Amino acid sequence: MKFTLSIAMNPLDQLGELARAAEEAGFAAIALPDSLFYAETVSTDYPYTPDGSRFWTAETPWVDPLVATAAMGAVTSRIEFYTSVLKLGSRNPVLLARQVGSASVLTGGRFGLGLGVGWLPQEFEYCGVPFERRGKRVDEAIDVLRLILDGGMVEYHGEFYDFDKLQMSPAPPSRVPFYIGGHTDVALRRAARVADGWSSAMMKLEELRQTIARLKELLAERGRADDPFEYQAVCIDKFGLDGYREQGEAGVTDIITMPWVFDGVGFDAPVEPKLESIRKFGAEIIDKFEE
Repeated sequence: MKFTLSIAMNPLDQLGELARAAEEAGFAAIALPDSLFYAETVSTDYPYTPDGSRFWTAETPWVDPLVATAAMGAVTSRIEFYTSVLKLGSRNPVLLARQVGSASVLTGGRFGLGLGVGWLPQEFEYCGVPFERRGKRVDEAIDVLRLILDGGMVEYHGEFYDFDKLQMSPAPPSRVPFYIGGHTDVALRRAARVADGWSSAMMKLEELRQTIARLKELLAERGRADDPFEYQAVCIDKFGLDGYREQGEAGVTDIITMPWVFDGVGFDAPVEPKLESIRKFGAEIIDKFEE
C-alpha cells in the first residue's frame, strides 16, 4: 500500500514545505489537482458531488500541476508526483508533451501523468477546442503523448492531430506512467486499454470495490490481468488503520489523503499545523501500516 498526499486548494507558498514534510513522513507521492479557471457560469453540473455543486470558489488557489511538480521536485529527492487528474480534453498534446517531459527530467523521473477528459464545456470552449467528440480526441491525444514521450524521432497522422517527424529532447529518463481518471464505463475501458493505473474521484468503499472489480475484468479481457496496475483512491467513508486496511482488501494500492482534515485544520490555515498533521500521520498510520 502506498500513501499519497493531496495538496489541492492549499496556499501556493506552502507547497514546498508540505512536499518536504510528506517525504520525511514516508508518503510515496504528491497528488496534484488541475483547474484551469473558475467559470462564473457553468452549463453542466460538477459530476463528483451529490448535488452537482462545486466545492471551491473563484478565490480558491490553484497552481498549474506541471509547474508545481518542478518547484516541489527541486526541494525533495525521493517522493514522486502525479496529476490527479489533468484535464486533457482542452489541451494540445504536443505542447503538453513538452511540459510533461520537462517535469519528468527535472524530477529525475519522479512524475506520473494522471489524465481525464474534463467535465466543463466552458473549459473546452474558452481554450478553442470543441466539446463534441471529446472522448475520441482524448484517445488520440493519449497516443500522441505516449509516442513523443517515449523519445526519438516520431510522426503522427490522425483525425485530430497530424504532424511530420519531430523529436523532443531530452526524453524522460524513464517511462512516464499514465493513470486514467473517471468513473464511467468508457473511462474504465480507456484505463484498461492504455494506462498503468486508474485514479478515482471521491467514492465510498463499496463503490471502489465494485469499480476495481470491473477494471480487473476489463484488464483480463485485454490479456493484462498480470500486468502491474495502480488503483489510486480518494475514499470518503473509511479511515484510520482499520479503514485503510479495508481499502487495501478492496484492491486499493494507493490512498490519496489530506491528514490535516482529520485534525480540523482548514485549507487556508498556516502551514505549521498541516506539517504537524503530516508528521503525525506518518508516525501513527504509515509506519504502523507497514509493521
